[in-house]
Amino acid sequence: MAVAKVASGQSRAQAARELLCAPSTVVAAVQRYQESGREGLLDRRAQNGRRKVDERFRQTLRRVLKGTPQQSGWRRTTWTRELLVREVERRGRVRVSPATMGRALASVGAHRRRPRPVVRCPWPERRRRRRLWRLKCRAAFARPDEPVLFEDEMDVHLNPKIGPDWTLPGLRREVVTPGNNQKRFVAGALDASTARMTWVQGEKKTSALFIDLVRAVDAAYPRAKRLHFILDNAATHSSKKTRKALEALGERLVLHFLPP
Repeated sequence: MAVAKVASGQSRAQAARELLCAPSTVVAAVQRYQESGREGLLDRRAQNGRRKVDERFRQTLRRVLKGTPQQSGWRRTTWTRELLVREVERRGRVRVSPATMGRALASVGAHRRRPRPVVRCPWPERRRRRRLWRLKCRAAFARPDEPVLFEDEMDVHLNPKIGPDWTLPGLRREVVTPGNNQKRFVAGALDASTARMTWVQGEKKTSALFIDLVRAVDAAYPRAKRLHFILDNAATHSSKKTRKALEALGERLVLHFLPP
């Protein structure tokens, strides 16, 4: 089409604008036609040989992506295109460029996502499962006179969370914020049987916040013989201040800690 437009009298720049391509593309097409005729317009990539990213390459890439770099002997925690090139080559496939690896990743449906950080439990797996099973049974067979409550704390940012937004060209959204970010802390206890929530708030995440929650639950369940709390191993749950304050409740309060 570029050769035909130039032959009809258009300039190379005009032909490029109508074909929505770079002028250099039109120049190269006309030059190849002048040198070799119609044969010069054939796709020269047809003689490049076999495709590097074939089905065997993709299968190897899928196997690599199912594991982590550390499982393959690398010290990184996440895959990069450059590292994938080296690992796939080490597994017997042809070496490709990072750009080609990017297209190969798209062909297998891979996406670039942020990993989820997790912390491993230091307990043996059998001990951890046994503790979790006991806590699940405690919550499942809770009695009205001995309610079981799941307890936890969270922090609340008063500044709104700002994420990506869809806007028109030339526009930029403004989000009003109170200025310097401020935090508040909330401690809550969820009844495993009735889903009743008891919560308190404070300006700091200290033992005092947990003590206030315990006192609020104690007041909310005046007829309960015992109050069973299932909670994590935060330092505020077992500090000296907390133990001293909970001694006043005696055997009415029982703490069941999750595996660390």
